[in-house]
Amino acid sequence: MNKANDSYRKYWEVLTLFEDHVAGGFRRDRQVPDFSEAAGFNSAAGAAGAAGGESCEALNTRIRACTLCGLSANRLQAVPGEGSLSPLVLVVGEGPGADEDRTGRPFVGAAGQYLDKWLSAIGLSRDSNCYITNLVKCRPPQNRDPAPEEISACLPYLKRQLELLAPRAILSLGRFSSQVFTGEKRGITGLRGGSYYYGKIPVVPTFHPSAVLRDNSLRQSVWDDLKRLKDILEHVGVL
Repeated sequence: MNKANDSYRKYWEVLTLFEDHVAGGFRRDRQVPDFSEAAGFNSAAGAAGAAGGESCEALNTRIRACTLCGLSANRLQAVPGEGSLSPLVLVVGEGPGADEDRTGRPFVGAAGQYLDKWLSAIGLSRDSNCYITNLVKCRPPQNRDPAPEEISACLPYLKRQLELLAPRAILSLGRFSSQVFTGEKRGITGLRGGSYYYGKIPVVPTFHPSAVLRDNSLRQSVWDDLKRLKDILEHVGVL
């Protein structure tokens, strides 16, 4: 490890030691980020900034080491996202839950398994043509709603993911991610069914899978939204 990379690691160790002190005084096990130049860290870009040629892997490394908001103090690990790096659809939820916090992977609990069934029903999959992430990358305590300052801290990461992944459409799950992508403040019941764009990317808001697991009456609305997403992808000739 060269001197610059060694400095980044020492800086990361100091930050995480401080986090653990705030969280209760016990040192927690963490996966040490890759601070090599191949991962996107170099003396020009720095550990906190995105280089112009940054890769998704390098961005994920920055996310895992992030301490920009208070959520970092209590996380087991950040959850950058996973899936195709050339996705047709970017799927964006609200925040990781307990299973995601433990594994470092998005949507792996009951809601995630349900989401996989939704995607499969219209020919989509996180394994081949979708990338799945969340509005905030660390778990809010007790799965509460993400706070405005937490969303603001994480939003640059989501915007960078959009730049790197260049999806053909966005599926926003739940009120918070849908409000960000539509620019409106209505609840998800009012937002879904409308026509929206984030820049030039079509956005389809729908209910969060966890909400549908609690209320089966929402299933038809979700199916209507998924069919509209499929129509959009077929219209641009990619599905």
